[in-house]
Amino acid sequence: MKKPMTFSISPVATAVSLVLTAGLAFPVYAQDQGQDNEEKAKEESIEVINVSGIRGSLARSTDFKRQSSGVVDAISAEEMGKFPDTNLAESLQRITGVSVSRNDGEGSQITVRGFGPEFNLITLNGRQMPGTGFSRSYNMEALSSEGVTALEVYKTARADTPSGGLGATVNIVTTRPFQHSGQKFVIMGKALHDSSVEKGDSVTPELAAVYSNTFADDTFGIAFSVSQQRRDFRQQYANIQGWQANVGLPDLDEGDYVDPRPIGEDGERIGNHFFPKDMNYGFTDVQNERTNGQVTLQFAPTDTMVLTADYTGSRRTSGRVGFGWGIWNEFGGNINSYILDENGTAVYADIAGNDASFTANWDTTEIEADSVGLNLTWDITPDFRLWVDAHDSSNSIDNGADPGLGSNGQIIMGSDQLQTKFYDYRNGEIPQASVLWNNGTSVLAPNEIGSNFGQFIHSPGESNVKQYQIEGTWYNSVLDIPLVSVKAGISRTDQDMSGYEAWSGLRGGPGFSPSFAEIFPDGMFEYHDTSGFLDEFEGGGSDLAQNYYYTYDYNEALARHVAYLTEDLMGADEFVADAYYDGIDSQSYVREKTDAIFLQTSWEFSLGAFPTELNVGVRYETTDVTSTVRQRVEQQVNWVSASEWIMQYEEGDATFLTQTGEHDVFLPMLDLKVNFTDQLIGRFSTGKTISRAPLGALAGGRSLSASPKPGARTGSSGNPNLLPFESTNLDLAIEYYYGEGSYASVGYFKKDVDNFVQTTITETTVEGLRDIFEGPRYQQAVADVEARGEQATSTAIFEQMIANGYGNADGAIEPNADDPLIVWSISRPSNTDSKSVDGFEIAAQHLFGRSGFGLAANATFVDGDVRFDVTSLEQQAPLTGLSDSANFQAFYEKDGWSIRATYAWRDSYLIGVGQAQGSSDAPPQFAKSYGQWDLSVNYDVTEKLTVFFEGINLNNETEEGYGRYEEQFLFARQYGPRYAVGARYTF
Repeated sequence: MKKPMTFSISPVATAVSLVLTAGLAFPVYAQDQGQDNEEKAKEESIEVINVSGIRGSLARSTDFKRQSSGVVDAISAEEMGKFPDTNLAESLQRITGVSVSRNDGEGSQITVRGFGPEFNLITLNGRQMPGTGFSRSYNMEALSSEGVTALEVYKTARADTPSGGLGATVNIVTTRPFQHSGQKFVIMGKALHDSSVEKGDSVTPELAAVYSNTFADDTFGIAFSVSQQRRDFRQQYANIQGWQANVGLPDLDEGDYVDPRPIGEDGERIGNHFFPKDMNYGFTDVQNERTNGQVTLQFAPTDTMVLTADYTGSRRTSGRVGFGWGIWNEFGGNINSYILDENGTAVYADIAGNDASFTANWDTTEIEADSVGLNLTWDITPDFRLWVDAHDSSNSIDNGADPGLGSNGQIIMGSDQLQTKFYDYRNGEIPQASVLWNNGTSVLAPNEIGSNFGQFIHSPGESNVKQYQIEGTWYNSVLDIPLVSVKAGISRTDQDMSGYEAWSGLRGGPGFSPSFAEIFPDGMFEYHDTSGFLDEFEGGGSDLAQNYYYTYDYNEALARHVAYLTEDLMGADEFVADAYYDGIDSQSYVREKTDAIFLQTSWEFSLGAFPTELNVGVRYETTDVTSTVRQRVEQQVNWVSASEWIMQYEEGDATFLTQTGEHDVFLPMLDLKVNFTDQLIGRFSTGKTISRAPLGALAGGRSLSASPKPGARTGSSGNPNLLPFESTNLDLAIEYYYGEGSYASVGYFKKDVDNFVQTTITETTVEGLRDIFEGPRYQQAVADVEARGEQATSTAIFEQMIANGYGNADGAIEPNADDPLIVWSISRPSNTDSKSVDGFEIAAQHLFGRSGFGLAANATFVDGDVRFDVTSLEQQAPLTGLSDSANFQAFYEKDGWSIRATYAWRDSYLIGVGQAQGSSDAPPQFAKSYGQWDLSVNYDVTEKLTVFFEGINLNNETEEGYGRYEEQFLFARQYGPRYAVGARYTF
């Protein structure tokens, strides 16, 4: 595209240009077009007819897609202060190839063409944004949409774009005063009702205001936006933390088990078998508050220079009070009977021993993000433009924002006085768990509820980015060649990410030993039936096998534990609500310093009879990585109760281990755009993009589980020399623009990704860390229990070892020198082989003339050699997030009415590898397919006043997840629809 001149052109042409580019004209890497439009708006005092509403939004987005080089999509604000969705991630899923993952029922992070959040780069006005806390992933629900003008999704490589978007780079464009000449002021008020709410307000407010104005003949401008939102709701859930592969099975009578797996020549079953580690149910009452603010100042001291200073800040506070109930399983001699399916998955099990509990959780998490930036755009000559930008941005998360507790607190109460537990997933959508107690019933009485333990965790994280960019663009008006422009630049990005964790340990003598039921009055426990609980699932509600639960006041339970379970009574197991009881447990700091240089050229010529645009460029980057990890020295693992094993550490200061790494990348790109006709466009793009390794994988050092129960003796170590994922990309697309705002397109993409990061799990021992489990004293206790004709459950074995005199003064069992060394499953990341992903994107958008009706639909189909092989217990490096997706919207906009219905669907996909209590083979976590209907209705009462209604998740869609097979249930979550009514007024 040739540089637009600064002399006057016709008002009609200028008005059309502004209409088509409003809201899409200020990304850093599209600053040429955007700044020129701003200059025109300042230099020419003309009346611009602004096409607003759904049609205007779609027209601007379509024109941006059509005019751009490479494969690009966008969503534009319908008018200032009104984005298509109140949540940015929900809006992005309307774009072909983009799907979302949800947090608390809201869109949070995006997946593009099958590549999950960590593979996509989020920029704000072209500036790289830090991830949320100790993470590369940016949670988009924290940012309000009112101050956003457009969202731009760049799916192909660009030399002038910061690296990191292997899947895509998403640019968030905020309101600038020079986008609109003169004053504009919009205020909005909304009342939100979440149908799931039980505790909290049934109606919560949302307020927002957006202001923009220019002064002194449009040489100075100010824009700001503020918003405040609160949402109260309840999440209901059922979950299993993990599945254990090939656990020890007892010798049972033939009628006590069903196992359809074939038997091999050696008489052993062929294939693997899997049992659930636990089964839990619960709900969490949540109060979310979100505050956003943006301020932008612009000054044009001359016709050729624009100075911009801006600030964007967001605060998101989430207070959560939750209650849960469930069972914990151990295997081997604890199993009384079981039924496996043909995949070896337990669909029924009768398991003795251990305990069943009622849990109360309390935490307040605060996410704070701030970004301050300065920018200069200067046309030094008619043919040369200088662009300079600097910003300092931070993003922190703190789960100890509660001023009283200062941590995430959990108090677990219940009893180990049970005969057996039952797990049953033969019918319904939710597994059933129930308990037969020693009182002869399936109901635990309040006077039988005692203390298990409490634990308190504080794990804040922070990410910071300081970025400095200088770019120069030369527009060719001298050489008689097809060269349009040359752009070159340098940048430095200094990113640091840090996080630490303090854990109190299990306070209060874990394991109901003793249970201290006498210090908790019966009246403290409130009995509830399960009617209305998970009633969207077959088998939920009153049909649950355990159709009751208890709740109790968290603060009263905490006060009673602290008052009674003192050091005088409990010794080292005293109940102290302090995450820092024994100091900081782990701490990691990673710093990445990246220097980059790029060159990008733009050409225009004819390919035969077809006008053609060519962009060719290259980017080179070098990155230095420094990892510092705080390590505590492990001393031994004590068995403190039948169900709990706790790591003990040596006294004294922890050590800090610093490691370094470095890498460089060479990223070429080429975009070819051929205009076959005025309506038909063909595109070819190729280039390289990268995403850097996950932060946790870069942090060096070694850490072992602080609660290493049998089957969960895990640890991890990092690798600061990990290379980034490098993708060689190919895109082909054909686009047909056959009417105003109407088009159809089909595209093919292929990504060949090198340096996939695979976590390798190695079984190893650590000198000095010995294992009580299966040691000589343990084996003697098993023999003692079985000699009495009793079942050798973990509870019976622990009690027998205490009776045999192996407990210390605190009632815990310490390891002996003749115990074997603990076998740890240590995971360490490394770069492995290459993998490929390819797919098709199809989209269509049609406006039915002047009828007011319109339709839009798109779908993405992806595949590749990156899927998880569920039949193998070998460690794997699959691609998370890979899934097909589709979106549909229908709207009517006429005579003051604006009505839109949208549906977003995402097929099942791999969430990640590894389960919280899964076995060392690193089993997968899959999400089931999800489809959600939303509706918005707006009516213009006057030219300035609009009233509206919004309905979100009208079909009350639920979330479900599973392990290797759908029979390996992992979670089910239920939220409920949300409704809002409000008004918007424009001054």
